[in-house]
Amino acid sequence: MASALLPTTTGTAGGNAAAAPDYSTTYFRSEPMSLIQLYIPSDIALATVSELGEVGLVQFRDLNPTVTAFQRTYVREIRRLDEMDRRLRYLVAQAEKANVTVNQFAAPGIAGGTTNYARRQQDIDELDLLLGESEARIVQMNNSQTTFNKKFLELTEMGHVLRETAGFFDDAEQHREEITGADEDSMPITADVEAGALGGGVTTHLGFVAGVIERRKLPAFERILWRALRGNLYLKSAEIHEVIVDPVTDESMHKNVFAIFAHGRETLDKIRRLSESLGATLYPVDANSEKRRADAAEVRQRLDDLNQVLFNTNATKRHELGKLADMVGAWRVMIAKEKAVYHTMNLFASDANGGGKTLVAEGWCPTEAIPQIQQALTVAKEATRGVIPSILNVLRTARVPPTYHKRNKLTSGFQEIIDAYGIARYREVNPALFSVITFPFLFAVMFGDFGHGILLLAFAVWMCAKEDSLRAKAKNSEMFGMVYGGRYMLLLMGIFSVFTGLIYNDAFSRMMSIFPSGWKYVEDKAAGQLVGQKVGTYPFGVDWAWQLAENKLLFTNSYKMKMSIVLGVIHMTFATFLSLANHLHYKKQINVWCMFVPQVLFMQAIFGYLVVCIVYKWAVNWNAPGAGSPPGLLNMLIFMFLQPGQVKPSEQLYSGQGTVQVALVLIALVCVPWMLCIKPYLLKKAHDRTVAQGYGVLAHNAHEEEQTPALAGGASTHPTLASDHTNTGSSAALVPNAGTIEAGHGAGAPADAHGGGGGGHGHDDGPFDFGSIVIDQVIHTIEYCLGCISNTASYLRLWALSLAHAQLSEVLWDMTLASVFKMTNPVLQPIFLVVIFPMFMGGTVFILLGMEGLSAFLHALRLHWVEFNNKFYEGSGHKFVPFAFKDVLED
Repeated sequence: MASALLPTTTGTAGGNAAAAPDYSTTYFRSEPMSLIQLYIPSDIALATVSELGEVGLVQFRDLNPTVTAFQRTYVREIRRLDEMDRRLRYLVAQAEKANVTVNQFAAPGIAGGTTNYARRQQDIDELDLLLGESEARIVQMNNSQTTFNKKFLELTEMGHVLRETAGFFDDAEQHREEITGADEDSMPITADVEAGALGGGVTTHLGFVAGVIERRKLPAFERILWRALRGNLYLKSAEIHEVIVDPVTDESMHKNVFAIFAHGRETLDKIRRLSESLGATLYPVDANSEKRRADAAEVRQRLDDLNQVLFNTNATKRHELGKLADMVGAWRVMIAKEKAVYHTMNLFASDANGGGKTLVAEGWCPTEAIPQIQQALTVAKEATRGVIPSILNVLRTARVPPTYHKRNKLTSGFQEIIDAYGIARYREVNPALFSVITFPFLFAVMFGDFGHGILLLAFAVWMCAKEDSLRAKAKNSEMFGMVYGGRYMLLLMGIFSVFTGLIYNDAFSRMMSIFPSGWKYVEDKAAGQLVGQKVGTYPFGVDWAWQLAENKLLFTNSYKMKMSIVLGVIHMTFATFLSLANHLHYKKQINVWCMFVPQVLFMQAIFGYLVVCIVYKWAVNWNAPGAGSPPGLLNMLIFMFLQPGQVKPSEQLYSGQGTVQVALVLIALVCVPWMLCIKPYLLKKAHDRTVAQGYGVLAHNAHEEEQTPALAGGASTHPTLASDHTNTGSSAALVPNAGTIEAGHGAGAPADAHGGGGGGHGHDDGPFDFGSIVIDQVIHTIEYCLGCISNTASYLRLWALSLAHAQLSEVLWDMTLASVFKMTNPVLQPIFLVVIFPMFMGGTVFILLGMEGLSAFLHALRLHWVEFNNKFYEGSGHKFVPFAFKDVLED
């Protein structure tokens, strides 16, 4: 199992084991990782794993992948803890039902920190016994309480029946003829409820059935009885005003008392069966009024006695639950930690040579955290007074390490956005670092409004200031939790929105006259209108004089469209240079010269040139004498390829433009076959040279990947030994590198087969397949060349959404406050202002901040995921998920 992994260092828990090469912690790349191996004595295994859970910096590997969950070593302990957790949840539910305040939080030092509460096995045994006994007592009291409640319900309903049926008998005597169909006024109502008749004679006697039924069933009950008995009955009912609570289901319901008078034993039996089938409860009632009064008094006495019994039972139950309520939080943490420890220990293997007295664990950890892990091993040994210390080895391996990015409150939200796109490869450039600035800035370009930015900034500042008090609410609400998690992102978005709002000189669609205007309006008598005359330069942002101009929309459209292209090309160029950082880190020199260089030249020859022309066109004073009219840059770019070298004098931007454009077109055209052919050719040449030296390439499969050791140090151009386990009998094979042009891997990393972004995929991770290399290179070349065009056009969404936001804001202003401020009536204006202003603010918050803000957020997200990340970010890694009690308790 571990024989193919060569330990570089071996140290005890208290020793200073040498680690991988020293790398400074930076947000630019993921943390350097090391694969460690732990030998843990069984007698201190619980304490050791628990202490590592407090540290939370080790992601353990499963060393028993073929063993099912039911065959693991610690299944019995986990089942026991599951049962304890069930009992605790039951007791908490009973406490909440009894209105007993439960302390859901553990005492300091239990939920976290260095104090590991769940170390001693004796604590778990005592807790298991306590929870079992407490559950048994609560179950017994609940059963008794249920029995008493059922009896209480019966007596309560019986009391209502006895009270309400007093008047039913008088009414029944008056309707005897309707019930029996005979004219026998002297017939008394029988006192024999079961028989329904007095013995003797041939006269017809009345019987009755009394009980209670749910109020909602009463109409159906009446219809069924009427049809079944063909109207030969008399039914009387009365409402029970108090709410009846079912002692079994705890459901509240409304019921009615009823009494049904009829004649004949069979008829009464049918009534009883129909009543019971509809859920009615029947009670025996005596026809004698004196007997009914005596029964009612007896019922009241029994209810008083039962009330006292129920009160004592509830008090005893509350007292029992109250003793447990204060420790629920601590017990919940203890059980969760202990269960997590045993689940983790199920990943370990037993050392067969040690007689099963030692557990062997493997896992990934940040290289800089190895001393902290060693300290945790020492603390666990001293706490348990163990004799044999745990041993930590750092292994050299060809496995791909997980990706671990350090976070803080500011970068966490941006890192989540990038991780949603894909987890970075090990030591790949992390886009989240740059997204901290570029994401809120691009959002603000589309959302730029000083007033709206102030509102967004105020909301974000409030969330950041109240983050501690809002944390609990964020955990209970998924929607608010997402907003809360991005509070610092909202803060930056608000700041940048205020900045771009000042640049646009836009506040709730109104321009601000902060500085004197650089324009003045003079009358053009020939045209019969006012025209702008430039008298200076506005010091910051857009001049507020454009608010009054008829061609304001034309000016802002042109300005924002060109600005979007400039920002987009700068953003993508920066992403391309980040791919260079990846190529250099992974020692992919072939990707530097065959991918990065032609990519930069291709983009700058076309779109970089367009940006230069935009800036140059802005810098030229086209109003100066002899300057001519400004040429259209879109047509210039099109005819640059359709008619290279030919520029009309009326459309010429600068002298020598045709020659420059021909040179740029040639550079762009050369870059396409450069990207397409050079890399496959060099790889094929390097492979042929290797084969000519008499070496071959071993087939690559998952088994060899697990068994092949690799140097944990820096780049290497020396042969690497690939061997199987010693018990397989396989001999080692010498595998030379396919040329130093593709050699070299990051420290502690596997022999990564991927270059940087923009299609930098190497092919040294398996048998050489020239056809696959060519196809792969063709795909990436086409993708990049066409992507440069489509991605540049995609950045025009910055212009489109900025224009849409400004126009919506102006429409909202014109439909609400504009008409109010135009009013001249000094009495009506304040009244309408009070009425209209809430409508204006509601539209601003829900439409412009809510809907438009979400739209700008999603478009900024797309620009980063598609246009920015695809130039350098592969996102094919797997996340570092350490065993940490903090995460266990949060879940």
